Amino acid sequence: MTSSNGSSAAVPAPGPGVATGGPAVPVDRDDLGDRVWTVPNALSVLRLLGVPLFLWLLLGPHADAWAIVVLAVSGVTDWADGKLARLLDQSSRLGALLDPAADRLYIVATLIALALRDVVPLWLVLVLVGRELVLGVALLVLRRYGYPPLQVHYLGKAATFLLLYAFPCLLLADTSSAVAGVARPIAWALTIWGTALYLLAGLLYLVQVAGLIRAQRTGPPADAGATGGAP
Repeated sequence: MTSSNGSSAAVPAPGPGVATGGPAVPVDRDDLGDRVWTVPNALSVLRLLGVPLFLWLLLGPHADAWAIVVLAVSGVTDWADGKLARLLDQSSRLGALLDPAADRLYIVATLIALALRDVVPLWLVLVLVGRELVLGVALLVLRRYGYPPLQVHYLGKAATFLLLYAFPCLLLADTSSAVAGVARPIAWALTIWGTALYLLAGLLYLVQVAGLIRAQRTGPPADAGATGGAP
């Protein structure tokens, strides 16, 4: 996965059972720096501002070509902010929150817009949005047990990368242009693989959550200072 804006996503969480035989313990994002004005954060904000612009282009004037440009720029900045965070040593708590939030917002907003345009089937929207709802509940459970959010997994970032490039291809495939025939199989290949990896990453997240909760119930209480404190 391309690392996120924050270093909490730049280093993958070890899977359950690694090193100590127990579940992975997430690193608290509060341990990161509190810088706000950084280049990676600026790129993440730019991506967030692109969401309403993309929706307006797609659902308003149906300016599909410009909507594709916005999605492409979003994909490039998604890759660049993590690279720059490491290169410039500008990882931050804000960046660790903005980067995955922008990813999820783009995916959900784009899916809804494409469904309204009848570009993608409704079941695809329900599957991917349902995944986000389930992980949202898992996050609340983690907080209930005093843990910060788990680190973004490389698999999830790879899935996001595939989906963000599948969406502009789906738009191209829905046009009457000469490239539509070429774009269609590429678009659906990216969509299918991206969806499969997105669901698998969500499953791995749930496995890690279950491992943390099971370990806390059966073992000694977790160190509140390392995990964000008991609820």
